[in-house]
Amino acid sequence: MASNGRKKLREIIEAGTFVVAPGVFDMISARIADRMGFNALYMTGYGVTASYLGLPDAGLATFTDMLNRARTIAEGTETPLIADADTGYGGLLNVRHTVRGYEAAGVQGIQIEDQEMPKKCGHTPGRRVVPKEEMVQKIQVAVDARRSRDTLIIARTDARTALGIDEAIERAAAYVEAGADIAFVESPESVEEIRKVGKAIAAPKLANMVPGGRTPVVAASELKAMGFNIAIYPGLGFSVAAEAMRRAYTYLKDTGSSIGMEVPTYGGNGAQTMHELMGFPEVWEFEKRWGLGG
Repeated sequence: MASNGRKKLREIIEAGTFVVAPGVFDMISARIADRMGFNALYMTGYGVTASYLGLPDAGLATFTDMLNRARTIAEGTETPLIADADTGYGGLLNVRHTVRGYEAAGVQGIQIEDQEMPKKCGHTPGRRVVPKEEMVQKIQVAVDARRSRDTLIIARTDARTALGIDEAIERAAAYVEAGADIAFVESPESVEEIRKVGKAIAAPKLANMVPGGRTPVVAASELKAMGFNIAIYPGLGFSVAAEAMRRAYTYLKDTGSSIGMEVPTYGGNGAQTMHELMGFPEVWEFEKRWGLGG
């Protein structure tokens, strides 16, 4: 469970450590990733919307939906959490409410983007962005709203797809000037564009690595050499989990049993490892102490 000894994402970045953040979307994914020594976790809006609501990441998850999931993940893990906050869920007052809510929930990196509402997933077509000046004011409000400088504001721009890489870089730089701690240019479309972003923006930078998306997947070592500080992998967990479940359910449907199934289970020993992951040993110790065991 989480404790007051949680590391600070700001200090990790300022120390020059490159942050690789796996995407988490529920408490199983969060607990597994939390045990592995990553420097941060990334709560993915796509994954939360899909796993919690069974809907596409198209602005359908509400502030309350996302806040509740962020709080649960932050309270149940030790690793610094970066969380997708979409557009801030409305106007300037909404942005202030979002930042304060996420911060109180334990989120250390709050990602806000410049899309029009309702927003869309960053690697899908048809995204539209608000005027640059409107997003600049949102970032100013977000920075003013936080109660601790250890809460980092991540400014994402989705301008690349519709307006080009130069406009996206210009926007990202303006958002940094407005006070954002980390710049996030979504979906550059070549390694050269990634490199251009890395050179152009004089602030910590985040890269989004989505296999099969609009951006080439680049190794963390190369991203660091290009001037980036964080790489997020939002879809990695839920995409492999979905395929593993598809295979397991197919086997069950075809054979009427799990006997002989070649899809591995977590830990390789059936239910026992899952019991340990979810905290049953603590429950059993409590029951033993207070004479509640069967």
